Amino acid sequence: MKPTIKEVALEKLDLSLSEMRIINPHWVAKIQSSMWVHGQLQPVVVRPYKDKYQVIDGIKRVYAATELMLKTLECYVLDVDLKQAKLLVLSYNRLHQSMEVWEEAMVLTDLIKRHGLNQQSLSKLTGYSRCWVSRRLSLISKIDEQVASEIKMGAINSSQARALMKLPRCNQIVVSRVISSLGLSSRQSDIFVKAFLSATDEAQQQYLLDCPEVAFERAESGMPYDIDDPRLCRYGNNLMQSMQYVLSTIKHVLLNLHESRVEALKETEKIIIYPEITKVKGYAEELIKAITCLQTPQTVS
Repeated sequence: MKPTIKEVALEKLDLSLSEMRIINPHWVAKIQSSMWVHGQLQPVVVRPYKDKYQVIDGIKRVYAATELMLKTLECYVLDVDLKQAKLLVLSYNRLHQSMEVWEEAMVLTDLIKRHGLNQQSLSKLTGYSRCWVSRRLSLISKIDEQVASEIKMGAINSSQARALMKLPRCNQIVVSRVISSLGLSSRQSDIFVKAFLSATDEAQQQYLLDCPEVAFERAESGMPYDIDDPRLCRYGNNLMQSMQYVLSTIKHVLLNLHESRVEALKETEKIIIYPEITKVKGYAEELIKAITCLQTPQTVS
């Protein structure tokens, strides 16, 4: 059967290969906007499969078309088997580098588990080096299942996942939540993971999870990642760490207050912000009273 181009109804398109893809809503929205303005620019690549057509390339276009309530899509129909279809998933996305590293890893892992291929044969069939194949397979093997689910949903990207790989599986999910909630870059993720690994006990780890800013402050200042001061007891260290966190927060607040944009705030905005300012002022006064007992003229050598 020669490759053909035909119009295929959306309900006839099988998306079972999407299990190995990350369907990022942001990218689907971009494709949807493009299709709304320009229409379908490229055909979806499919193969005949169980009275339907299994989508090999163009899964995001199918999701976008569904949102636009289109009836059909133009499809390029190939007569290939399932193994060839999965290899084509890698091939079609290679030119534009449109696949996440994690997606490539999922396809390679599936080819090994379900089709009996090894790293050498994968290297030959995909045209990539064995080192390239090995790095992606190790990503799958070292990542916790819960984190893998976060990656599939687009909450964690591949660069963040590479940082998480350095952690024991039991710690990955709690650290991944900090990384995703703060939207840390690849470099910041590496810094935070390094600090977490340097923590000597669960109390230090929890402190970093609660106050991740400490990791970045110490990295910027060149301070060691060891959080505890050996001269202090556990309570003393907890108090010191709390003070450092407060200092970091105060610096951040002052930085915002000193910006010229404060003067540009509208009166309605000031009214909304004022209750929080009142709370900050009240807590600041309580803090001053509470730390008075710690003030001493003596210098500790």
